[in-house]
Amino acid sequence: MKELKQYYEAIQKMWDKNAEINYQSDLYKTNEFLKGKNMLNSIELEELGGFVKGKSLLHLQCHFGLDSLSWARVGAKVTGVDISGVAIKLARQLAEKTKLDATFVESNIYDLPDVLDEKFDIVFTSYGVLCWLNDLNRWAEIIAHYLKPGGIFYIADFHRFIWVFDWDAEEDFVVKNDYFHNPDPIKYKVDGSYADSEKKFEELDGYEWAHSLADVINSLIQARLRIQFLNEYAKSPFPRFPFLKQSEDGYWRYDHPTIQLPLVYSLMAKKEE
Repeated sequence: MKELKQYYEAIQKMWDKNAEINYQSDLYKTNEFLKGKNMLNSIELEELGGFVKGKSLLHLQCHFGLDSLSWARVGAKVTGVDISGVAIKLARQLAEKTKLDATFVESNIYDLPDVLDEKFDIVFTSYGVLCWLNDLNRWAEIIAHYLKPGGIFYIADFHRFIWVFDWDAEEDFVVKNDYFHNPDPIKYKVDGSYADSEKKFEELDGYEWAHSLADVINSLIQARLRIQFLNEYAKSPFPRFPFLKQSEDGYWRYDHPTIQLPLVYSLMAKKEE
């Protein structure tokens, strides 16, 4: 448990640094959001957007709130949660500037039941979230805990399959990592954010956990959530590999004449009435 606490302290410190950089980055387009742009992607808007108007929505691992507040923009009453105090401070500033209906809570997901006592129509999370969690069974239990009967859980995330590849490879996919879950985290050094390679901070330890798609699905089933659908996409809203090409619709794809790989998946599950 002592080691686990140290891992999450390191993760929190790293995301405090990332939040400062990402808020100002071209990748996140914060200024465009402040001018009225909705930052959600067509994948989640088309699959979840029809459910949110007038509903309460809990956004887990919300970063500095762009997606949370975008859901508020389309009619949801939003509560966002993140481990980074810096990210939560920035999210609250954005909510104040935009006058959108959203509340933000600083917490590790696993500690959330100690600080948030509420039930929600929808629990949402997206893109690059599960690698920061060591225990998906507990994660799914917390999702189920916060859902009202008949409530919906939705995730859109980078497909676990692409995590086996070296994300820094310049020309093509190169296998680097194990696909399957290991209870011990992958440890590495980090001195900057993926959103802006020019800005650096002091070198920190980073920790991530691998989870297979089966781990995700089985954890939700074990928490008694009924899977409604699982979709896979050969496109990504972010350029996860340097050699991906951006299409006219804004998504990034593998530019190959005959081979396409799953870059993103989405999943919806429902809590029984």
